[in-house]
Amino acid sequence: MDRLGFAAAHLTNLEFGRDEEIIAQGCKAAFCYQVQSGCVRTVRLLEDGRRYIGAFLLAGDVFGWETGLTHDFAAESVTPVRLRRIRLSVLDEVADRDHGFATLLRHYAQAQLRFTQSRLILLGRKTAAERIASFLAEMQARLGTRTRLLELPMSRADMADYLGLTIETVCRGLSDLKRHGTIAVNRTRIQIQDPQALDRAGSDPVH
Repeated sequence: MDRLGFAAAHLTNLEFGRDEEIIAQGCKAAFCYQVQSGCVRTVRLLEDGRRYIGAFLLAGDVFGWETGLTHDFAAESVTPVRLRRIRLSVLDEVADRDHGFATLLRHYAQAQLRFTQSRLILLGRKTAAERIASFLAEMQARLGTRTRLLELPMSRADMADYLGLTIETVCRGLSDLKRHGTIAVNRTRIQIQDPQALDRAGSDPVH
């Protein structure tokens, strides 16, 4: 969304407080959003009332670019967030006029496919302990921290619904990593003390 050119006048800056709804599940897909600061989660409520978190979105990430007519996932702010919003129809106009921008959208779609494939492996192949370790390694890479200290914006409940686990399992898994000296835990702060051990803990065994 940094190459919108003539469409810049159509951009709207928005702000949301913590735990506010940005997009409702099932509503008409009309806008695309880019996170400027903060953290957003995409959420789908299942028929039995359980909550499934599809992704955590950080600064620079885009969401709401749907292939269907409605949003399959809701979007909610995890922390206070600043967003940029543009109509999908305008986005299509930009792609028609700007080949480079159309290529960026195609690369984004490919990245989303790779993310979906990695999520299938995470939820379908990895044990609970491997999921937790993989999540911490993922967040360290995505937050781009130069130190080993992670300030996680999401709660343990968010982590559980993202990883397909219970809160108790997440807390137990973090405690196990702490007991083995892999991490140190102080509420939302997690200090990675042994990155190599964390990588090994997140790798599913080859059969």
